[in-house]
Amino acid sequence: MIDLVAAKAHLNVTIDVDDALIGDKLTAAKAFVAAYTASDPDSDTSPAPVREAVLQLTAHLYENREASLIGITAQHLPFGFLDLLTNYRAFAF
Repeated sequence: MIDLVAAKAHLNVTIDVDDALIGDKLTAAKAFVAAYTASDPDSDTSPAPVREAVLQLTAHLYENREASLIGITAQHLPFGFLDLLTNYRAFAF
């Protein structure tokens, strides 16, 4: 299970002041990955790339809290994020 402790370790955050914010970003990342893959990223059988994608998206949402950035190059999603999920994507027609 990917919890707040794992997310903070991935982010290298050691203070508690942003716990609620990081928790919200983690919840959103899990929901996105679950919808994209039609699986539970918190499952004991969840593959490592799926768990890594949750952590990467959590970090991206935490680091980039606004929809637009001025003066820097922005990406929609972290580089390689969707590549981690390619083999697990659930297609619906």
